[in-house]
Amino acid sequence: MKTFALRLAPESDMQQELIGFARRHNIGAACILTCVGSLRRAALRFAGRSEVAIMEQDFEILALSGTLSDSGSHLHLMLADKHGVTIGGHVKAGCIVRTTAELVIASIPGLHFTREFDSRTGFEELTVREK
Repeated sequence: MKTFALRLAPESDMQQELIGFARRHNIGAACILTCVGSLRRAALRFAGRSEVAIMEQDFEILALSGTLSDSGSHLHLMLADKHGVTIGGHVKAGCIVRTTAELVIASIPGLHFTREFDSRTGFEELTVREK
């Protein structure tokens, strides 16, 4: 396993930056080990919903988890607002960093993650292949 540490700067789009990072580093399979920081805008899809919820306010990033590769990602995010109320969901484009997002990512050698449509779920789901 190879680890990477990175910081996303203010105004970065979390999803776009992470997919770009995976592509620049030819990461075929990785997972998010940790992430802390803040967002000024969250774009999340909640369970069982197809629409994206856009929330414009200051959030603390409590957790980010999921899989990442040069072929795409599946990320879930947990946030807290200024009152400590938590919300979480599936990360979509439009999660904008407020001050920072500090991440540690683990690359998994020998595997490659892709996303393929699964007619049973209606979503592009993880496919794991050996390199």
